[in-house]
Amino acid sequence: MTPQLRRRLALTASITGAVLVALDGTALTVARPVLQRDLHASVAEVQWAGTGYLVTVAALLVFAGRLGDRYGHRRVFTIGVAGFAATSAGIALAPGIGWVIALRALQGVAGALLQPATLGMLRAVWPAERLAGAIAVRTAVIGLAAAAGPLVGGALTAHFGWRSVFLFGLLPAAAALLAALAVPSAVPPPAAPPSAAPPAGTHPGTAAGGRGGLDLPGAALLALALACLVQTLVTLPDSGWSVTTAPGLAAAAVLAVALARHERRTARPLLPPALLRSPAVAAPLGVLLAASAALQGVLFPATYFLQDVQGLDPLQSALRAAPLAVAMILAAAGSSRLAKRHGERTVVLTGMALVTSGALLTARLGPGSGTVAITLCFLLLGAGFGAVMAAATAMVVRGASTAEAGVAGGLQQTALNVGPALGIALATTTAGSADPGAALMPAALTMAAVAAAGTLLATRVPVPARPADRKGASATHR
Repeated sequence: MTPQLRRRLALTASITGAVLVALDGTALTVARPVLQRDLHASVAEVQWAGTGYLVTVAALLVFAGRLGDRYGHRRVFTIGVAGFAATSAGIALAPGIGWVIALRALQGVAGALLQPATLGMLRAVWPAERLAGAIAVRTAVIGLAAAAGPLVGGALTAHFGWRSVFLFGLLPAAAALLAALAVPSAVPPPAAPPSAAPPAGTHPGTAAGGRGGLDLPGAALLALALACLVQTLVTLPDSGWSVTTAPGLAAAAVLAVALARHERRTARPLLPPALLRSPAVAAPLGVLLAASAALQGVLFPATYFLQDVQGLDPLQSALRAAPLAVAMILAAAGSSRLAKRHGERTVVLTGMALVTSGALLTARLGPGSGTVAITLCFLLLGAGFGAVMAAATAMVVRGASTAEAGVAGGLQQTALNVGPALGIALATTTAGSADPGAALMPAALTMAAVAAAGTLLATRVPVPARPADRKGASATHR
């Protein structure tokens, strides 16, 4: 198999796997009311079907990425896709809401396995100088799938019922499996002895992350910390600040401290310290967290604003927000070319500035705002986020060594899972007891501050070495 064909197959598997997750998440939101009525479930039970998935997937992403580094990303990806498809079929046949909740939690495990591997496979076979282009295509298709999800879910639910939404997911799952199985399996790099010095040009601890042992205590501490954090953030908009909120955040903080102490003492840490300290990885991760928090923190009250304040029905409000998806797709697709011409840091800075501007303009919307003003807000938000997501993701994946690509991918996916929950929690906290639609201004201003902080963080994104410097470095590594 030629390298070019291998790259195309890896990109196809990566895209179809990411589309599987994107379609599932967005299409299910439309089907929830029908699912609730059909299974005679309460609103809280239906919400737990979503919360259980989010908590599980967020808790296991980094460890799943380490499994890919250890056993091969294609193998872990294949298991994840197969598990995702099996649980989708099981949910489609579920006799009650309890089965749906349990199977959605298991589906979160499968989603955690496949998501970091979609990036790990790309890092393994695509040259570093062409990786940004592949990730830009992947990001654009994810945006397209997220935009099409509600339409597909609505059509399927209206004509065939909510169960058809889960059965439809079997199609991209089959495509992802076929593409992944066609990619030759890459053998993970062997582990160096603990006493051996790491090769020149790699992060300390990289070798330990290859074929070395798994940091199971660290994985458990990280999973529990993220589970407590995400569960608290996801339920905060409904429960508000209460006696059940503080313990969740306190438990997450205690577990995070315990994780930090454990990672400093263990010989083979789950989170390599050099990887976390690297500006090429840490800064883009922070930017992704801020960008996703700001975007969802604005969209959450904006949806209520369009329907409750402006009196639009769900379809009309969805059409008003459609420019966001279009702008995101176009910006993601063009980010690689812009990065080659102006540099990735410029693309990330510009994208964060657009998100900040979009949030500030959204804060100015009122009952009398017209279609043009609303469209401009969504265009700025979508273009900024699309550019940031593609460029920052490429930097995170390329900034890690091949042996740590899974962990880097897991961290990137964790940022994109925690960020929205954090943004919505901040937006609802800002709104207080007011209706989210009526509190659009303070919520959007808060998100503008979050995006501005991300813009400052983007200034720490390192400028890539010139081609001549790369050649010299490559010669040194050889």
